[in-house]
Amino acid sequence: MGGLNLLLNPLLPQKLQTPAAALTALPVWGQAWQELGRLHLGSHLLEASAVLVSLLRGDRGAANTTTALLLLGEHLEAGIRRRSDALLLALLRPLDDHVDLLVDGHQQRCPLEALRGGESVVVEHGSVIPVDGTVLSGEASVDEAAMTGESLPVTRRRGDRVMSGTAVLEGRLIIYAERVGAQTAASRIGALVETALTSKGEVQLQASALADRLVPAVFGLALLTQLASGDWTRTAAVLQADYCCALKLAIPVAFKAAMARAGRRGCLIKGAAALERLAAVDTVVFDKTGTLTTGRLAVTDSLSFDGGTSADDLLSLAASIEEHSVHPLALAVVEAACGRGYHHFRHSEVEFIVAHGVAATIQGERVVVGSRHFVVEDEGVDDTPHRAAIEALWRQGKSLLYIGRGRRLIGVLALEDQVRAGSAATVARLRSLGVKEVLMLSGDQRDVAERIAAHCGLDRSLAELLPEQKAEIVRALCRDGRTVLFVGDGINDAPALAAADVGLAMQRGADIAQLSADITLLEDDIGCVAEAMELAGCAMGRVQRNAEATVVVNTGLLISAALGGLTPVQASLLHNGSTLLVLLSALLAGSATSETGPATGQQPH
Repeated sequence: MGGLNLLLNPLLPQKLQTPAAALTALPVWGQAWQELGRLHLGSHLLEASAVLVSLLRGDRGAANTTTALLLLGEHLEAGIRRRSDALLLALLRPLDDHVDLLVDGHQQRCPLEALRGGESVVVEHGSVIPVDGTVLSGEASVDEAAMTGESLPVTRRRGDRVMSGTAVLEGRLIIYAERVGAQTAASRIGALVETALTSKGEVQLQASALADRLVPAVFGLALLTQLASGDWTRTAAVLQADYCCALKLAIPVAFKAAMARAGRRGCLIKGAAALERLAAVDTVVFDKTGTLTTGRLAVTDSLSFDGGTSADDLLSLAASIEEHSVHPLALAVVEAACGRGYHHFRHSEVEFIVAHGVAATIQGERVVVGSRHFVVEDEGVDDTPHRAAIEALWRQGKSLLYIGRGRRLIGVLALEDQVRAGSAATVARLRSLGVKEVLMLSGDQRDVAERIAAHCGLDRSLAELLPEQKAEIVRALCRDGRTVLFVGDGINDAPALAAADVGLAMQRGADIAQLSADITLLEDDIGCVAEAMELAGCAMGRVQRNAEATVVVNTGLLISAALGGLTPVQASLLHNGSTLLVLLSALLAGSATSETGPATGQQPH
């Protein structure tokens, strides 16, 4: 409407031109009136005052141009804000209102809200998976980009876990529903996105307060300009300078863009405050199990004490008996045997001894596999000749499975938690981003912790800790003036996650760990820790540069306008143009690849 009036106003009778210009500026008057009603001096009062001064001095062209530029600027700014919100909302994939269930072999359709845990859900190609669960049957190509950031489709089949919010591209799956409704990953992420859309960080609050404090200063300068020069043109130009728009709008846009980009890369940041603190981190503390390590045991040594049994045969013998168990040690043994040409030994009379081991009969002899207590003390197997070799493995902190045949110890299998691929590279990258110290807290044995720490290149490690001791160490680091990021995954990590300045939970972490954390990984990749820090640092660096540019441009505009160097129209063009440039720059704030240099170094610690 402002642009149309700018074109048509000169065609109106002269007596109607001023009322028409005033009528066109109604949106500007309305916003200013709302600020007056709140007894608040804001940017809308500045804008309305600039238009009013132009009208009072009879410069209808300046009034119409200023109004048109203001309305155009607001329209473009609103579009950029919607775009930044859309970036976050794009992390979510809408679910259908109904789901297909498999009941007594027949497929039935029911409302999504009626779905309960324990039911079998059928998902065809082109549909979004509505539950978190395990595939009972079928095979499909699944797009998990919305949840994990994985760009390529992955194949899911019987026994695989699937998440709500992912889409079946090809194939068909029958899924056992473990989590439904608000408990699903998609619903939890949705709630976090809603929080992220409205959250405000300390930097945003400070910038908003600064912008508000500058409004009276601009009014004061306009008054001084009028008193000193008596030139209403200069006064109207001064009133065009407004710090509020760029300072108040650019920062939330930058935060939302950065959080959206982090989400697409597999890292969900729960709000602007968490993003700010993450950019300032100078100390990173890792849990060990499930964080720097996979949390899954693997066979590292197969030590045979029987001349007729090779290391691979020993592994196959143990796997043949352990294949009946779902204990993590048993699963690791079977997996290792399958990777070494598994030879299955026929056996009978399988006997499980809970928490100790398993026994079976092979070729007429009793074979036992399990702990030392079970094999040596309960079954009477003699380990005396081999204690030196066994103790060497034990001192390395490995879990041992004893294997006895008759009364003879024929071998030992050693297992340990595996260091996660990329752990050492992540630690090195954190240092390149300006992190001063990287350490590990573990409840495990000291020897094990020190070996993992050395492998990953950590500065130090503390072992044999209880959960509350971990939290107290984190609190002590914070009291020393550090900005601490704690990375963990288990229930026992929840106190430390809550105590840290920033808590980050791994993707496979326990529910309480994810609830206690400020950041949750959507994929099982420790490299996302460093990537999130880099994104946060780049976003905060851009916010800082945009704020500085806003202050410099508007201050220059004020001085130039007060000295008569700018007309009101020129001042309006410069102000609105610079504001839009700052907003567009903020929209790119999540682009870490466009930045150079250490990200976290852009913020003072």
